[in-house]
Parts: sequence; C-alpha cells; structure tokens
Amino acid sequence: MFPWLWYWAPQLRFPLSGDVAQDIEPNTNWFFDAISRDAGIASVEKGAFGVASYGRQLGLITEVLLSLADPDSMDPEKAARSLERLKAIYGEIEALKKDDVAASAKAISEELDLLRARSPGEFTRLMERYGAATGQRAD
Repeated sequence: MFPWLWYWAPQLRFPLSGDVAQDIEPNTNWFFDAISRDAGIASVEKGAFGVASYGRQLGLITEVLLSLADPDSMDPEKAARSLERLKAIYGEIEALKKDDVAASAKAISEELDLLRARSPGEFTRLMERYGAATGQRAD
C-alpha cells in the first residue's frame, strides 16, 4: 500500500454518521433559569426555594387560610403549627433579602472606590447624577 494515496481517498458521509460533539456538563439550574427576570432576583429566589419549596409555602398558606375561612375544616393545632412554620419561613426569606442587599451594596461600594481611583472625573459626574436624583449631594 502506498501511504501517500490516503490523501486522495474518498470520504463518504452518510446521514447521521458525521462527527459528534456533545456537551455532557449537567445543567442543574434548569428550574431557576425558567424564572422570569421580572419575577425577582434569581439568587434570592433560589435561596427562598432552599428554605422551603414553593409547594410547601403554598401548602402552609392554604392550611392557614382554610382554618381562617372555615375553622371546622381543619384541626386548630395543625393550623397553628402551619402559621408558626410560615412565620419562620418568612423570617428566613427576609434575612436572605437583607443579605442580598448588603452584598449588592458592598459590591457597588467596591466598584465606586475603584472608579474613584481610576477616573475621579467620571466618579464625580456619577455622584452628582445620583446625588441629584436623591436630592442629596455626594461628598
């Protein structure tokens, strides 16, 4: 066999027989990627889901609401436990929101410090813009 003849050898490709490229990295955020950007902050939504799933939250709300609408339809003790659990979930989610706001404020502060060091003029313009929007002057 002559090794230089491989260059002229025909290559036949039948349908569905070509090279295959497959991304095998799993997407574990499929549920949270489906949440609309207008629905809220994705990191807070994910954290809230970690505290209690949406179904669990709705179940607790339903139990409390049914006990208020028709006290005979549900055991008052169960309704009281559901209300306590709902209050605890609410507190945890509010803490998540505060943590998210604090993290955002810290990140913005760090970016502003960097902008002040790199471009004092642009920093001053930005501070004047937002100072005027709030009715305050930046220092």
